[in-house]
Amino acid sequence: MPWNIGVLGAGPGVAALHLPVLGRLAELFKVVHIADAGSGRAQGLAERLGARWSVGEADLLADPAVHLVAICSPPAEHARQILAAVAAGKPAIFCEKPLATSTEEADEVISACRLAGTVLLVGTNHLFDAAWGRARHHLVALAGRVQAISVTLALPPNDRYHRLVAEGGPFQAARRGRLDLGSPAVAAGVLRQLLTGLAIHDLPAVRDIAPGVDEVVYARVAPPIGYLVGYRAGGVMVQLALAMLPEGPDALWRMGIATSHDRIEVNFPPAFVHAGSAAARVRSADGQWTEYRRDPEDGYVAEWRLLASLLEGGAPVEYDELLADSHFAIDLAEAAAAKVLEGVSQ
Repeated sequence: MPWNIGVLGAGPGVAALHLPVLGRLAELFKVVHIADAGSGRAQGLAERLGARWSVGEADLLADPAVHLVAICSPPAEHARQILAAVAAGKPAIFCEKPLATSTEEADEVISACRLAGTVLLVGTNHLFDAAWGRARHHLVALAGRVQAISVTLALPPNDRYHRLVAEGGPFQAARRGRLDLGSPAVAAGVLRQLLTGLAIHDLPAVRDIAPGVDEVVYARVAPPIGYLVGYRAGGVMVQLALAMLPEGPDALWRMGIATSHDRIEVNFPPAFVHAGSAAARVRSADGQWTEYRRDPEDGYVAEWRLLASLLEGGAPVEYDELLADSHFAIDLAEAAAAKVLEGVSQ
């Protein structure tokens, strides 16, 4: 019998990502209820699936047919809705990243889930991508000392991120003169939200090989919307870069890891695209590249398969890791925002 899912949220992430993935995993999951916050989109999505729909979260959380709650709402709602789902007695929760927007919220959420025995998974799909698993295995097997990490994003516009930083989207706001990235306070707020809402795709993987943030060396927001952040984690230098332009460009999402004797590259597929796993390759000291095989399933499918394994008791819920990932992302975002507010970024 598949697990019955209630989805909180009916935006593009639900329509383009999760519902198609869950449709491929019909033996494991069935969407039985979708709720929106008043947009009216839930009805159309639910009717295609023969599911119930509602406005707000109360009816969905009270629905006895819902076993698993998928939280796909704006980030500011995540912690509150997780706590509401736990209070409603739901045995399992899938939460889109981020888990929470403050360390205090993250602590409260993990404590509540741990106490109730609630199965919890955060949807950072890159962490579950088979290509990242192979790259991580390479680092362990060769025991190469990591020296530098770079995560480079060049993305076409995405309305979800437009709404993230300014009402009506940063491009519209910039044209209307409402978004002043020259203001340190505005720039710091935008940077914090982009790091916790977008860079967080990769931060759990980065933390896996370079835990901690010793010092943010530079941090700035690049107009019309983007960022450049560099920090030290022990002996590792980490750089995060984003460029998002109104007219493009073609999507690029790449993680590069330089070790003492080679370089690893992981190229992730664009968001909203179901094209299999990322492509991973290794360049040896002699300049030769070795390509790892790609997996037909992407990280979106892998994260839901892992959730099924958690529900069946085939894997433990890693509450401590989920909490550490959340703290890491929030601490980095706060430190980078503080660097911007210093007014000394280069």
